[in-house]
Amino acid sequence: MTVELSGYTLEDMLPHRGTMLLLGEILEVGDNYALTTSVIDSSFPLVTDQGVQSLILVELAAQTAGVCNGMARIRDQGKDSSSMGWLVGIKRAMFHVDCIPLGATVHARSENQYLFDKLREVSSVLHVDGMLVAEITLQLYQA
Repeated sequence: MTVELSGYTLEDMLPHRGTMLLLGEILEVGDNYALTTSVIDSSFPLVTDQGVQSLILVELAAQTAGVCNGMARIRDQGKDSSSMGWLVGIKRAMFHVDCIPLGATVHARSENQYLFDKLREVSSVLHVDGMLVAEITLQLYQA
């Protein structure tokens, strides 16, 4: 089921601010997943002459998971509840590129695979121009 965003912003769902808020737009949020886009630019961490190192895709996956879980938090606890959560493990990360060029648009889909109390295991796939660039499984803890 798709969740209505009802004017909520990325800042409502995530604790990230300034240059550490890497997501650009929420495309869709469901009960257990979120779809986002981000345009890679020179303000991103891990910038090189070739673009941004693929390790940044872990953070894009985590922030996309935060959108899904942030919307669930807002629904259950209200907009002003704590948005804090932590990436506590990277169970698996398969990168299909070394670098993402500046100006590229990354589409990320993160989906909760396992929930136990406040611990979540999240599976993420990330694409650039329709090409799969990473498959990542994260372990997250929500405050």
